Amino acid sequence: MDILVTGATGLIGNALCQRLADEGHAVTTLSRRAREGVRFKTLQWDPLAGPPPVEALEGAAAVVHLAGEPVASGRWTTELKRRIRESRITGTSNLVAGIAAAVARPKVLVTASAVGFYGDRGDEVLDERASPGHGFLSDVCVEWEREANRAIESGLRVAEVRTGVVLSREGGALPRMLPAFRLGLAGNLGSGRQWFPWIHIDDVVGILRHAVITDSVRGPINAAAPGIVTNADFTRELARALGRPSFLTVPAFGLQLLFGEMATILLGSQRVTPHVALETGYRFRYPELIEALRDLVNAKTERRNG
Repeated sequence: MDILVTGATGLIGNALCQRLADEGHAVTTLSRRAREGVRFKTLQWDPLAGPPPVEALEGAAAVVHLAGEPVASGRWTTELKRRIRESRITGTSNLVAGIAAAVARPKVLVTASAVGFYGDRGDEVLDERASPGHGFLSDVCVEWEREANRAIESGLRVAEVRTGVVLSREGGALPRMLPAFRLGLAGNLGSGRQWFPWIHIDDVVGILRHAVITDSVRGPINAAAPGIVTNADFTRELARALGRPSFLTVPAFGLQLLFGEMATILLGSQRVTPHVALETGYRFRYPELIEALRDLVNAKTERRNG
C-alpha cells in the first residue's frame, strides 16, 4: 500500500514509518525541509502555507496526518497557543483542501487527535462516545477533528486517533521523568488521584496502522491502554521498576506557578477506555502498565549499561 505520512520526524511518526516500511508498504513523507539519506521518499510541504503538492496525494491509498506543534514544550504563552492551534487547524484544513483537489484521491485519512478532547473529567469513564470537555486543548481537538472530517465530503473514510501519554525510550514523557525517579526525587503530581491515560509507543503505532487497514474504524478511536492507572499508581510502578523510592509530592499550586495553564495536562483527569480499538479487533501488545515499564525501563537500563 502507498501511504503518505505527515509529521514523520516526530516520535510517533518516525516509529510508524519504520514499521510500515518493514511491512513492505511504500511510505512517502511530507516535511518542511527536504531530507537526504533517509529511508523514505520525502516531499516538501509547509502545512501553514497551503495544500501539499498534488503528486504526494495522487496515488496514495492512505494519509496519516501527525503534524502539529508539541503541546508540552513549555508554558502556554499567547504565541505558543497560537502555534499549537494553527499547526493543527490550518494544517489539517490545507491537507483536506489538497485531498479535495486531487483527481486520484486517497481512500482513508487517519489523523492524530488527543485525549485532551475530553478535558478534566474526574472519575468518569470516557469512551469515544463521550462529549468534549472544556478548555484550550478540548477546543483545539474539537476544531482539529472537525477539519479532518471535511474529507468525508471527498469520499474518504476518516478516523481520529485520540492519543494519550506515549511511553517510549526514544523520547516523549518517559526519558524526562527517569532522572528524577532514579535519584528518588519523584512523586505524585498534585493529589495523584487523576487518571493517567498512558500507552506504549508500539501500541500507538499499532492503532494507527489498525485505523489505516480496518474499514470498520471510522470517527474517533482512543489510543490509551486498557490498564489505565492513576498518577499515583504510575508513580509507584515506575519507581518500583527502577528500584527507587517515591515519597515526594509536587503540589498542584507549584505546578500551576511553574507551568501556568499548561499544568492542566499534568493535573487533569481522563479515565479513557479504548472501546473502539478493542471492538474492532485490535490486540494490545502492552495492555498493562507493569508490562510496558518492564520493556521500556529494562531496555533503557541495558542501553545505559552496555
